[in-house]
Amino acid sequence: MKHTAVVATVLLLAPLTACGGNAAAGDDGSTVTVTVGYQSKTINTVTAGTLLRSLGYFEKQLNSLHDGHTYKVDWQDYATGAPITAQMTAGKIDIGSMGDFPLLINAARGKQLGKPTRLVSVTGYNLRGGLNTIVTSPNSKLASLGDLKGKKVSTSVGSAADGTLVRALQRAGIDPDKGIEKLNQQPAVGASALSAGSTDALSQFVAWPGLLAYQGKAKALYDGAELDLPTFHGVTAREDFAKQRPTVLEAFLKAQAEATDYLNAHPVGAAESVARSTGLPAEVVYLYNGAHGISTFDPAIKPQLVSALKEDVSVLKAAKLTGDVDVDSFVDDQYVKKALGSDYADRLALKPAASASEVWPKGASRTQSFKTPAELLAYVSAHQDDIRAAYVPDATTGTLWFADRAVWVADGDQLLPFVAPETARAYVSAHGGARVVTYADALEQAS
Repeated sequence: MKHTAVVATVLLLAPLTACGGNAAAGDDGSTVTVTVGYQSKTINTVTAGTLLRSLGYFEKQLNSLHDGHTYKVDWQDYATGAPITAQMTAGKIDIGSMGDFPLLINAARGKQLGKPTRLVSVTGYNLRGGLNTIVTSPNSKLASLGDLKGKKVSTSVGSAADGTLVRALQRAGIDPDKGIEKLNQQPAVGASALSAGSTDALSQFVAWPGLLAYQGKAKALYDGAELDLPTFHGVTAREDFAKQRPTVLEAFLKAQAEATDYLNAHPVGAAESVARSTGLPAEVVYLYNGAHGISTFDPAIKPQLVSALKEDVSVLKAAKLTGDVDVDSFVDDQYVKKALGSDYADRLALKPAASASEVWPKGASRTQSFKTPAELLAYVSAHQDDIRAAYVPDATTGTLWFADRAVWVADGDQLLPFVAPETARAYVSAHGGARVVTYADALEQAS
């Protein structure tokens, strides 16, 4: 990793000095302003940000407190977790949401500055790591991770996507510091660099890989789920705020649970709502947040996610972005447990929905599921002018992807989709007679 990338990240994390004060202190004797930092386009956090804001559930919960205060919510939208951390340690954001690697930096920065924060709930997660993807340009000749050696790769240093890149390169036998030229860029800048040809690949988090693939501006090179390591986003709160306003934090967590239930009950409606708020295509939002999407949403802090967080510390330490992080003291589930009561145990035991192939017909308020990708292809072939989007799970990792962007393999009567070409080739190598086919050929075989 280049020294300049580290410096840039550290500077980004430095406390801001703009005017403002402790939001928990309130504007006057009876009015309390609660400041929430979120990332509208990081749609794995929508139940604590974009969707929650549009539904108004937090404001309703605050209005029901009847504690003599009038509450206002100041929603602040950011592109990444780093500026949220900077504002939290400056006492200007009370509650924030971000990915697992930024959460650790949040914990480390808070402790360093004597402004500790706590992880109080989870938003969306993927137990295999499918939230992060490495993509290349549509016409790129790069076909495997090994091909990245000596190439320029854009990512956001200190993000979960950077963590995926580091681990993937290590498994491929490439030194993540010296084997590539890493460009530390914001997601939108990296996407533009990929389109302009000034970077060879882009490693990013939800929803950038899916968006670029949907737009025809990128194709997948590596599915983060191949790491088989959980990735997630969560909600963090300033410790002083949580202690001073526990009922407010509990109100937020109750509202987050309500937004989660809404998303799970109305996945298409939720996707369309988030699309309106963010400008992202609803088809991309549904890829991640749909009924069988890449993300699973639940506020419970699952033990396997805490274990994954502990494993992430070594990656950040190696990059010199943090020292040791006491994950156990950072994780504080007392507030979400109190907010959800007896429901918490049930939520903790919930498992992700099984993988499924789905079609979103034009004009429909619900998707249609199919038992196999071949059945989906047969339907698409017969209704090609009436399809808004079609989704299929990777045959190896289960990661959902757009059917027309997947790499297809024909194995006898089976038609199997894969997110990345290397995974498809690995299947073909292990199954005699199997072969990679085009999407058009797959449609024809299924029809």
